[in-house]
Amino acid sequence: MIDDLPRTVDLAQYVRPGDTLTWGQACSEPRALTRLLVEQADRIGDLRCFVGIPADSEITTQTVPRSLEVHSYCGAGSNSALSDAGRLQIWPVPYSTFPELLSTGSLHADVVFAQVSPPDATGRCALGLGDDYFSAAIDTARVVIGEINPHVPFAFGARTVPLDRFDAVISSDRVPGQMPTPSVNEQTRAVARQVAALVPDGATLQFGIGALPEAVLAELFEHDHLGIHSGIINDTAMRLIEAGVADGSRKSVDRGVAIAGLFGGTTALFSWADRNPAVQLRPTAYTHDPQVLATSHRLVAINAAIEVDLTGQVNAESVGPRYVGAVGGAGDFLTGAHRSRGGVPIIALPSTARGRSRIVASLNGPVSTPRSQPIVVVTEHGVADLREATLEQRISRLIAVADPQHRDELQAQAHRVLADA
Repeated sequence: MIDDLPRTVDLAQYVRPGDTLTWGQACSEPRALTRLLVEQADRIGDLRCFVGIPADSEITTQTVPRSLEVHSYCGAGSNSALSDAGRLQIWPVPYSTFPELLSTGSLHADVVFAQVSPPDATGRCALGLGDDYFSAAIDTARVVIGEINPHVPFAFGARTVPLDRFDAVISSDRVPGQMPTPSVNEQTRAVARQVAALVPDGATLQFGIGALPEAVLAELFEHDHLGIHSGIINDTAMRLIEAGVADGSRKSVDRGVAIAGLFGGTTALFSWADRNPAVQLRPTAYTHDPQVLATSHRLVAINAAIEVDLTGQVNAESVGPRYVGAVGGAGDFLTGAHRSRGGVPIIALPSTARGRSRIVASLNGPVSTPRSQPIVVVTEHGVADLREATLEQRISRLIAVADPQHRDELQAQAHRVLADA
């Protein structure tokens, strides 16, 4: 059936000038369709698209036509080049709000591109690499165009779309964009070891994207009965499941099953996920649901940051003027971990970057997580538990986990910080 499908489509037959388009992010981006969009956008007219994390993205690694206005929640990866060029419109709002924004809100998607698996015996295709924020827009979009790819797994739990829901369908045999395990330096490993020590056996894990969360996972192979409820599952998480470490046997929700919104890894992960009962994809409305998170057994949320100030405010978005991160789902997961019995809401970061302290007197960027959010800050130098801590205690604890070469300077600024707080 796939061999009989066209490999291209005239988007002008379906996309109107002024339309907003969206699609899956990272490995779930339908790259044949997004390439066609780049090639055809100028002759369609002015368009707006909403994109997420890039993984060999057709939108952010090419010269994007001026007629295509690009919006995103993050400046990660190749998105940063568009941001630096003033071509990326950032939405600094919680990740959990995007399903509504894209379906009924001010980002309402007129057109959805969906990369899906080949149809099953009932004629339904699975959003097998990502069923996260964008899938809600399938219900309200005027047009849905499918890209059927045999490399996309038929993942359990993922939304399935009947063939007759698509207004047009193309086939592609391109390997989806991949997110290989990043390299990790010794400083990051040292932070990861500190974080791993805070993870009890039987905990349910949430982890973000990048070298530090993956380094933490790599330190957990001596643990027992871990569970996973996260926005993403990567290759390292797959190996934890395969090794029997993350068997989900102590989870209070979805016992025995790892839950995520998308797969962010390599072809080994894609193959492993195909019809695998150990893992399921769910939409953002479920992965970020506050009730699900709060009732999860010992939810440990592991999220990275760019810098933390001495009162506990977190910047996870900007390095100076460069927008490289996101508000993302950290607030949702940190709150869930705090409310979870035995949970730990962790912000982890190396204490320095290029010789500069990442524990700072005042942030050099926006407040992504306010100081009112109970968190535990971890660097390679230790753990600063800011839960139920006064401002003076926060300052003292954060200086203690800063790089020793910067502690005196931070201490000298502590009185001013306290006076301004």
